Amino acid sequence: MNSERWLRNILQRDDTMSEIANNKVATVHYTGTLPDSGEVFDSSEGRDPLTFLVGHKQMIPGFEKELMGSKTGDKVEFTLTSEEAYGEHNPDAVQQVPTDMFGEITPEVGMTLMSDMGPFRVTEVAEESVTVDFNHALAGKSLTFNVEIIDIRDATDEELSHGHVHGEGGVNHEEETAGEPAKDCNDDGCC
Repeated sequence: MNSERWLRNILQRDDTMSEIANNKVATVHYTGTLPDSGEVFDSSEGRDPLTFLVGHKQMIPGFEKELMGSKTGDKVEFTLTSEEAYGEHNPDAVQQVPTDMFGEITPEVGMTLMSDMGPFRVTEVAEESVTVDFNHALAGKSLTFNVEIIDIRDATDEELSHGHVHGEGGVNHEEETAGEPAKDCNDDGCC
């Protein structure tokens, strides 16, 4: 979203301040760090802000909970426990897989691959087996977020029925992007 358009949208708005709540569309800039080390694990810095439909499980639960009631222009800092973020590290999600199950792929430590069970990371490679971890990379970790609320608006009926934001910052059904045809939503609300 370019800054001129954002400013125009703000100036055209009426004086009533909207708060982040379920079924609102929130647009935020954020930086996520690991509180123990200060290492940045994700940030919207240098990119478009993040836009999401509040209350529709698009964000980790604690992130939305901490932003509830915030208004445009607010800057919020909070730390989430692992339970409020990606959950505890589950040792049962770490498995040994025979090396030959990778077929033509040569597994290397640090690779993230996709399976029928979801994404996994390769954590150890031995001659006959590979250790894979289905836990999220941030499972078991507390996370600190610095968030600036850029915009809040009511979600449209169509966005609510589809479960995601449409248009700028969300799914754009009308336009082709990078040679890909525009997405169409089907009758079950999934695009």
